[in-house]
Amino acid sequence: MAGQPIPERYNSLPENEVLERIARLKKDLRDSITVLGHHYQRDEIIQFADFTGDSYKLSKTASEQKASYILFCGVHFMAESADILTRDDQIVILPDLEAGCSMADMAVLEQVEWAWSALEKYFGREGVMPITYMNSAADIKAFCGKRGGAVCTSSNAQALMEWGFSQREKVLFLPDQHLGRNTAKRMGISLSQMVIWDPNEELGGNSLEDLRRAKVILWKGHCSVHGMFRPEHVDLFRKRHLGVQVLVHPECVMEVVDQADSVGSTEFIIKTVEQAPAGSKWVIGTELHLVNRLKKNHPDQEIYFLSPTVCVCSTMFRIDPRHLLWVLENLAQGKVVNRIQVPKEVKQWARVALERMLQTTTTSQKRLAA
Repeated sequence: MAGQPIPERYNSLPENEVLERIARLKKDLRDSITVLGHHYQRDEIIQFADFTGDSYKLSKTASEQKASYILFCGVHFMAESADILTRDDQIVILPDLEAGCSMADMAVLEQVEWAWSALEKYFGREGVMPITYMNSAADIKAFCGKRGGAVCTSSNAQALMEWGFSQREKVLFLPDQHLGRNTAKRMGISLSQMVIWDPNEELGGNSLEDLRRAKVILWKGHCSVHGMFRPEHVDLFRKRHLGVQVLVHPECVMEVVDQADSVGSTEFIIKTVEQAPAGSKWVIGTELHLVNRLKKNHPDQEIYFLSPTVCVCSTMFRIDPRHLLWVLENLAQGKVVNRIQVPKEVKQWARVALERMLQTTTTSQKRLAA
């Protein structure tokens, strides 16, 4: 992911000058650019975003734009997804190519292919359905698409897992074990029917008997931010703030999810707070920048961050105003830096996996509405 480094002169610019120059460039470039800001971004970036949202919402938004240049203020896999879904004549830019995702990096294609070979040996080509979370690299999405699998988001993971089971006996869920476990448990699948696949161990660290018994094979991956919330944090806030409601993301560990009052995607968390009456009390288990923004936007409610330790998404935090200024100034000069370009075949199969997700979600919604 190494790219052209930002020139040193940008690091010495006063913050107010950086922000003023960004604002001017956005006006100058007008309709040729669209700036997307993920909910976990700092406020200094969000103020310049034409659209905000979670990873899939922003990638879909990118595909609906007429702009020639999509500046994705997020992390690498998100910009890849935008490149997969946008037109061939659009260019996707990630202001800092070092803005990756530790969870996505935990599922490396070579390791996944090795695991698949082992699973295929014992359960056949049609024995296991690969489903990958949106928070994965483009080549992992393509891997799933090529083998009949699909992508899922945190809001439709259950619908996709049900779809997987309707066709095959087992599901290989990548790369977040916690979202996979919480989803399967909500579906009534017992913990004894789930195993973790450690890519550094033979058979993922499992016996063949364990794999035969398993319905869900969980890749050993996790989100470093959501993984820091602990059940004792829930106990602490319930004692300190009587009547507080616990609202968490399904990337949290099972013990936290089990104690929460509400569990859902980033968009679900935002909507839940927006629709709550004045005086509501929340302790929220998701990224700190989003929690602070909710607190700022809803002063009539009590909102707390579900951890005594301050922790942000450090890779997302790499996107700063100086990097945004740098890529904008290059565009103003007719130059593109830090372009994200997914190889053609990878893009083709990743899009197949995403289209299966859309088809399955639409079918599931129609069934529920009937």
